[in-house]
This record gives sequence, C-alpha cells and structure tokens, in this order.
Amino acid sequence: MNLDSLLEVINSKLVESQNRPLNATEVLVLQGIWQYQTYNQIAQKEGYSPGYFTNVVAPELWQRLSKLIGKRVTKKNCRALLESYAAQSTSEKNVLFPANRQQMSPSYPSGSVPLNSPFYIKHSTIEAQAYAEIRKPGALVRIKAPRERGKTSLLLRMLDYANSQGYHTVSLNLEQIDCTILSDLNRFLRWLCANVSHQLQLQPKLNDYWDDDIGSKVSCTLYFRSYLLEQLNSPVVLALDEVNKIFEHPQVAKDFFPMLRSWYEEAKRIPLWQKLRLIVVHSTEVYVPLHLNQSPFNVGLPIQLTKFSLDQVQQLAQCYGLEWNAQEADQLMALVGGHPALIHTALYHLSHGDVSMAQLLQFAPTSTGIYSHHLQRHWAVLEQQPELARAFYAVINAAEPLQIEPILGYKLSSMGLIELYGNKAKLSCQLYRQYFEKQQSNFRCA
Repeated sequence: MNLDSLLEVINSKLVESQNRPLNATEVLVLQGIWQYQTYNQIAQKEGYSPGYFTNVVAPELWQRLSKLIGKRVTKKNCRALLESYAAQSTSEKNVLFPANRQQMSPSYPSGSVPLNSPFYIKHSTIEAQAYAEIRKPGALVRIKAPRERGKTSLLLRMLDYANSQGYHTVSLNLEQIDCTILSDLNRFLRWLCANVSHQLQLQPKLNDYWDDDIGSKVSCTLYFRSYLLEQLNSPVVLALDEVNKIFEHPQVAKDFFPMLRSWYEEAKRIPLWQKLRLIVVHSTEVYVPLHLNQSPFNVGLPIQLTKFSLDQVQQLAQCYGLEWNAQEADQLMALVGGHPALIHTALYHLSHGDVSMAQLLQFAPTSTGIYSHHLQRHWAVLEQQPELARAFYAVINAAEPLQIEPILGYKLSSMGLIELYGNKAKLSCQLYRQYFEKQQSNFRCA
C-alpha cells in the first residue's frame, strides 16, 4: 500500500473515532519517515526549527496513532504497524462491502462527485490540511483550480467534515446570482445576508440592521456580527463558490473582497468573529486590482488543485472495473493530460463498452466523439468572445509558451484550455489542439 492510500485510511479512521485528521506537519513527519529521513532532515527541508518535529509534532503524533490502533507506535515501528493496520482495515471493509467499487454501476460523470462515491479520488494531504484549517478560529481557506478540476467535490467534503464537527454550514454558488444583483453592491450584500440567514434557518432581519447613512458594507458587517454570529453557539463555515464571477464586476469586487479581509482580520482580536470560517473558491487568478492589505487572496490557507497523476488515473480505472496496463493509461494521459473530468468521461464510456480505446483516441477530437459536448461548449464561448479566441489561437499556433494579455490568459486558464507558467501560456492538452486546429478555418473573427 502506498503512502497516499495509507493516509486515506488513517484519516478516515481518525474522523470515524471523532478525532481530527492528520495535519500538515504530521503528514510531513510520515512522508519523511517513508523516505528514511531524520526529524532534523525533515525540519531542514521544510524550513522548520531543528527541534520542532522532535519535541512537538512527533510525540503528539505517536500518542494519537497509538490510541487509534491500540498499539504503541514509535518512529522505528510506525511504518510496519500502520501498513498492517491499514491493510486490516481495508480487508474488513471489503468483507462488509465485497467488490463494492466494481459492483456499483457508475452514473454518467457530470459536475461534482457525490459524497461517499467510490469514484472520488482523494487528495489525502490536501484534505487533511483543509480539515485542520477550518477547525481554527476565524480561518480562511482559498481553493483555486480551473473548471472541472474537482473544486466543488473537495468543497462538498469540507462541508461534510464541518457538519461532522457540529458546525453550521452555508454554501453559496455565485454563478447562480442574477447579473443585476451582482453588479450592485447594496443588492448583492442584501442577497448575501438573506441567503445566509435562510440556510442557517434564521429569520432574515435585514431592515433592522441596514442603514443607508453608514453604507451597505458596514450594514452587512453589523448584520453578520450582531445578528447572525450572536445567534450561533457553534462555528459557521461560509463557502463562497465561483467568486471569480465577482471579478467581472470590478466596482463590487473592490468593496466586497476588502470586507471579507476585514472579517478575517477582526477574528484576531474579537472572539465573536472567530466563529466564522470562510472558504473562497475560484477558477482563475484575481485580476481586480486590490491593495495587498485589503485582499483576502493573500491570507489564509491556499489550496491549488492539480491534474490527476498517472497513478491516480490507474487507480480510477480500477474503480471503474478496468484492468488496465500502463500503456493504456499513458495513451489517455497523452490525449487529455490529467484533466479530471475528461478522464472520468473516458473511463465511464470504456467501462460500459461504448467505445474501445482505439475508437476513443480516433474520434475524441470530432463531433461524434465522447467529448463532443465539452468541446462544442468551449467553441461556443470562443465564438462569442473574439478577443479571447484570438488569444487562444495565438497560443495554439505558437511553437513555445507565449505571453498573452493577463486577463485573457486568466479567462482561458479558468476554462482549462491553457496552463499559465508565470506570464506565459501553453496549451493544456493535445485534445484541444486536435479539435481547435480543425475549427480554425471556421473562425470568423480574425
């Protein structure tokens, strides 16, 4: 069993026993041990003081793990004990739920992966960090990744974990707001307060706290502090998904984001604000000018989701009941990179016998392939935004990474069509090259 799989088992068992999952430094200790490093080597590599892991992190970690598995765990025996414990736990699960992954017929992959789905690929270290962070008073977690890379799937699990801790949770997707509301700060903040109230099952009392003389930002802040947080006996996790929609309304963004930052800063000195834990999810870089000390995008815990690795693709193939060799995984990776949604779609069709791997590779970049709707959706966006399309085709036609205008780069990156390396852009996968090169002759915006 590899370390990532072992960490998944350990974290799952810790949560089942009403304990917090492994935090970032505890994961670093285990990773170091798996690499046969000393505590001092781990500390030096990660930028900690020499005695921190020896005297602080490790003793508490061994105590927690000893209590979990019922045997005394030390640095010398932890690998053998933990591997044995994880293997036994996995075996017990298979006895209770025999061939669960293979017997469950997968639904067509669309949107976020449901809780408890066997087709969710865990990011053990990331999830452990996120869970630990939202337990901190006044926490702020920032999740960033292009569309269809697993942000909302991770968010669902963070909220589920928060619920398991007895926290209140509120989740708002800003893509669902009417543009007329999102473009007006006062209407947007009232929308925010009303929706949070409803999800907390509290009666909205906006008019009791709203005052035109002090402005909508102060009114909103008073509403949260003096009404919502005062009513709650346990922390509330407020998740704001797709906040990049606000970037399209700079005047609102310039007031809203500094307000979030002020709430985060207030938690450092006012206990009431410590009840609020913020999760901010976005698809692209922030392209609205914000002062460094007013931006919520340079504080808290940043989480950036990446593509699937080759090992994760092979793991997911097993979840779909496919007996794959390395060559087949390599072929799919060569076509779509590690794009999670495209990988899921391919494995779904292959597991159902809809296509063979040869057929998938041949027809993928065409209107009759399994990715036709995905590709046509991107094509429709580019046709509606000629400037964006011109920038994208410049990247396709460039022999090496190309510098493009930042906002266009951020938008293309959020769509997942390109990857940004510093200030230069590169096509994200060969599927897009094969499809859009054929469409270039139909591009009417040159």
